Amino acid sequence: MSGTASLAFFLIATGAAVGSFLAAWADRLPRGESIVGPRSRCQSCAGQIGWRDMAPVLSWLWLGGKCRSCGAAIPKRLFYAELGGMALAVLAVWVAESPLHMVLGAGWLWVLMGLVLCDLAAFRLPDGLTGPLFLIGILLAWEDPSRDLWGALIGAAVGAGTFMALRIGYQTLRGREGLGWGDVKLMAGIGAGLGVMALPVVTLVAAVLAMAVAGITALRRGARPDGDLAIAFGAYLAGAAGLVWIWSLI
Repeated sequence: MSGTASLAFFLIATGAAVGSFLAAWADRLPRGESIVGPRSRCQSCAGQIGWRDMAPVLSWLWLGGKCRSCGAAIPKRLFYAELGGMALAVLAVWVAESPLHMVLGAGWLWVLMGLVLCDLAAFRLPDGLTGPLFLIGILLAWEDPSRDLWGALIGAAVGAGTFMALRIGYQTLRGREGLGWGDVKLMAGIGAGLGVMALPVVTLVAAVLAMAVAGITALRRGARPDGDLAIAFGAYLAGAAGLVWIWSLI
């Protein structure tokens, strides 16, 4: 097996563990629990989950999606996150132009996935993810022969500055917070990773996705979309950034 093939296999296998970690982070965030401790527990019986039951994907399949101690169902979102981490690694391997690009691309998509999960779970975009997104974005610009670091920094400044202005403007007009600081930091990372010209596309795609999901949700509930409905827009921005990055390389 060649070095590139070995790296690709490693990233795909690692993707399941990364997805599990990110899902656990999002799961603990609303409760204010640290991701580094305590050990994972069943939410039904509070029993600690042993190491033999923590193998990504395989443990869920072996246990039939149920806790070994009490038989309660393990949330399917955890299993889907593990599969999602693997799928994103496959996409990074597919579009990458070099081994380094493969690693950076997988990291970029994984961090975006974590931001999606956290924002959907708790309407929060942790610094522990927006910071790495910015750093990986800078490295993506450095690795790309067609880009430079100045362009990445300009993209970060424009992304953060634009959403800072939107945040201030919304708060001034409506008297309440519409965008959080996490959204501002997220756009800094997206601007660094994709460049300033991609920012309007990312914002447009995110807005279309958010409106589509809100509309579908309202139709299912048999209600009209509420203009004051809280939307985890950061999740849509992160998802759109991943889509734009992949599309730019196909």
